Amino acid sequence: MSTLTASAGERLAALRWSLLFGNFVIGCGVMVVAGSLNDLTRSLDVSVAVGGQLITVAAVVMCVGAPLLAAAVGGIDRRRLLAWSLVWYGIGHAVCALAPNYALLTPLRALTMLAAAVFTPQAAAAVGSLAPPEQRGRAITFIFLGWSVASVFGMPLHSFIGETFGWRYAFALVGALGLVGAAWVWNVVPDGVRPPAMSLRAWREVFTHPVLMAIVVVTALSGAGQFTVFTYFAPYYKSVLSAGATEISLLFAWFGAFGVVGNVLLSRHIDRVGASRVVALLLAMIAASLLLWPLGRGFASTALILVPWALALFAANSAQQARLGEAAPALAPALMALNTSAIYLGQAVGAAGGGAIVAAHVAAGDTGRAVYGAIHWVGLGWVLAALALSVWADRRMRGGQAF
Repeated sequence: MSTLTASAGERLAALRWSLLFGNFVIGCGVMVVAGSLNDLTRSLDVSVAVGGQLITVAAVVMCVGAPLLAAAVGGIDRRRLLAWSLVWYGIGHAVCALAPNYALLTPLRALTMLAAAVFTPQAAAAVGSLAPPEQRGRAITFIFLGWSVASVFGMPLHSFIGETFGWRYAFALVGALGLVGAAWVWNVVPDGVRPPAMSLRAWREVFTHPVLMAIVVVTALSGAGQFTVFTYFAPYYKSVLSAGATEISLLFAWFGAFGVVGNVLLSRHIDRVGASRVVALLLAMIAASLLLWPLGRGFASTALILVPWALALFAANSAQQARLGEAAPALAPALMALNTSAIYLGQAVGAAGGGAIVAAHVAAGDTGRAVYGAIHWVGLGWVLAALALSVWADRRMRGGQAF
């Protein structure tokens, strides 16, 4: 019995690591535009605000695609679904690297990111269905460490490659990683993993349950607040802090390193502390960084201000996924898809809103810090709204309103 238990534990661990790497690849692809935005806008002769809308376009596609594709792929074996989605992702980024202009890059980027709409929620649902109930929260948050690791290695690497060799090489790197991830998932994920397909009645239950939908909206509000500012990190560092390629890469690496620390701590303690309480703490930490943002007048002060936000950035999304998985395990595939959709909706709203603010300041003739002066206040407003709604949902759950 102990041998069988150990063997099952080893298989689950191997599965978790392969899905973590898959999320690392997905995170690298999501972040590649932000990391290489300076060279991309220069190479394709578009403004920073227009270039940033590549994030918005992709996020909209992923937002809409996640729940729709979740319904469409419900009965497909997860080994094949997850592996082929990474193949699509890898080939799509390679093709994007060859795009001759912004007009063609935009639809190619959108089509490529459909794979992200499939992989992230379905990976979470798959590992959640295979893990014992007492380990479900930890298993889900563990695979989301991939996003944190992407911010440590992927984002600064994209930034360095973009500034040194060009954005096309950064996209090509994601393409290669996608194929590696597909091979790993194919070799590790067992056959026959098919979480039950969601019925129309189950989808209706999800959409009409006020607490579950409130938790999903928390994710969207949080993402909007963060991506109002996060999307424009690279040009902000360059124009406001006068940071070069190495300094920009270091700031991204610093941000990502604390992101990994935050997710590791989350994975170890979430089942003991409780997902709802953790989410409230993490949102408060993000709000603190956005509140202090104007005090970042140089490299060192900005790095310090980023620490609370970095600790909470990816951990907050991981905790939200675990929170939904615990609230209604039977509805996990739908909830994971909707929460992933909310992540990308928040990114789209935040990137678009931040871009509009930046464009307005540029049109008014502002330069330097004045171009980005208002975006952190808008971001803070979104995050505070997320915190208030999260607290409300937690109180309703404790009152017996969840499943």
